[in-house]
This record gives sequence, structure tokens and C-alpha cells, in this order.
Amino acid sequence: MAEDTNEIHAINTAWQIAIQEVLRMVIRDMYRSGGEVAFMGHIKRIEEAAVDSIYTDLRLRGTDDWTNMLVKEKASNFVTTLLTSFTFDRA
Repeated sequence: MAEDTNEIHAINTAWQIAIQEVLRMVIRDMYRSGGEVAFMGHIKRIEEAAVDSIYTDLRLRGTDDWTNMLVKEKASNFVTTLLTSFTFDRA
């Protein structure tokens, strides 16, 4: 059982890293030209819109209220952690 848990953890971590790196490249390429202030403004706007969408639009079928809220909370925390990790690349 521990081996299955470790494999699931490794898959989840790998998935998060892959998504983070793809988003990092996309966001930097899209918003590099506007300068650091504009870049950080875009990041904040994306974060707020994503978290709002998670809480208002996300519907999980076949789950109880507790699971639904837990998934939304974890997803929102992931969005915030991910987007606040981005920095403006002056290059």
C-alpha cells in the first residue's frame, strides 16, 4: 500500500511541476512586453479570476459537500501558490 501511495504522490508532484512550467512559459511570453508592473497586474487578475471561477463555477458530480469544498479550497490554494511563484523575467 505504501508503494501505491508513493507512486500516486510522485505522479501528482510530476503533474504539478509540468503544469507549473508550461504556465510559467505561457504567462511570461504573453505578458513580458508590458513591463513588471503590468506583468504583476496580469498575474493578480488571473489569480482572482481563477479562484472566483473555482468557487462559483466548479461543479463536482458524485461528491458530498465536504469533498466539494475541500477540492475547491485545495484548487484555490494551488492557483495562488502557482501564480505568486511567478516573477517578471527581464530577459
